[in-house]
Amino acid sequence: MRELDSETQPNSSAKECNPIFAAREQKLGQWISYLLSYGVLTASAIVCIGGIWYLIRHGAEPVDYHVFRGEPDIFRSPAGIVAAVLAGRARGLIQLGLLLLIATPITRVILSLVTFLRWRDLTYTVITLLVLTGLIYSFIGAYV
Repeated sequence: MRELDSETQPNSSAKECNPIFAAREQKLGQWISYLLSYGVLTASAIVCIGGIWYLIRHGAEPVDYHVFRGEPDIFRSPAGIVAAVLAGRARGLIQLGLLLLIATPITRVILSLVTFLRWRDLTYTVITLLVLTGLIYSFIGAYV
């Protein structure tokens, strides 16, 4: 893909050959890698701790799968999830981990947007802004 871009855009090959551009792209790649790795590991650890805590409290209770019951309202909003965690509810901790898991790639897009803005790279800024707009629209659409 990069070779195709460099063939169609003469300025992009000049950027790729420049060690300053290559170094900053490598640095961005490292930041994104750290963000995704630590975000997923943190979210997984929180979900695991919440799951163990939930099983310790409710593992011996009988389960009825004949009637579907959706998530209670408290677990359907970020504010409700934080309130449930502060109240010491294990399901709140599980939901918090899942919320962090969803937030990790969104944070990645925001990090990329800020970086491209700092680099004044208009093409990637517009593309990243479109992706972020789509993500925000989909989350707002879930509440409307």
